[in-house]
Amino acid sequence: MRVFGWQIDVQVWARVLPFALYMVFLAIEGWVADSVPGIDVRWLYPVKIVAVIGALWYYRAVYTELAIRPNRYWAGFAAPLLGVIVFVLWINMDHGWMNLGGGAGFDPRNDIGALDWPLVLTRLAGAALVVPLMEELFWRSFLLRWIQEVRFLALEAAQIGLRAILISSVLFGLEHSLWLAGIVAGLAYAWLYRASGNLWVPIVAHAVTNLVLGLWVLNTGQWQFW
Repeated sequence: MRVFGWQIDVQVWARVLPFALYMVFLAIEGWVADSVPGIDVRWLYPVKIVAVIGALWYYRAVYTELAIRPNRYWAGFAAPLLGVIVFVLWINMDHGWMNLGGGAGFDPRNDIGALDWPLVLTRLAGAALVVPLMEELFWRSFLLRWIQEVRFLALEAAQIGLRAILISSVLFGLEHSLWLAGIVAGLAYAWLYRASGNLWVPIVAHAVTNLVLGLWVLNTGQWQFW
């Protein structure tokens, strides 16, 4: 596949495009919020999620690693446990130098202060079901292995070295305003992937982290974490 004159392997493109779409929409949301008054940018979130789902569905046949069922211990115990641990660390690593400043976050309340449930449910579903799949396909399935070996599909998870884990985790952290918490999360998910050898394991952990975080935010009103 050619993109702007560059030949890109479909295996790479299938893992990069959904993530790239997500990041482009983030930039669009920021631009609209700053430049176009009167538009509720929160409703761009469902559009963003639908775009990502569309890309994932289009390339679904490419993600052969997702056809491999995970070990019950890893997916049913270790991944959920580590997902909760990452959540606890995440909400306690937001002080001073740990925070790049992410703004007010996603506040799903309407004009009278009540929760706008279509927004709430869309945000929860996107964060817990779509984002973990999209990000783990990019960060762990592709980038983590690619740093270790350009022919990343030939690399088993157990062959991933410390250098690749550290570099990818730092980059993953810098994607988030809570950069240090992001690095810790990246290290946790990378370790799960390497130790289990199955991509579903970090996907489950990531999903648990995002779901518990979302429920906690809704309960506490700490919208800056969303």
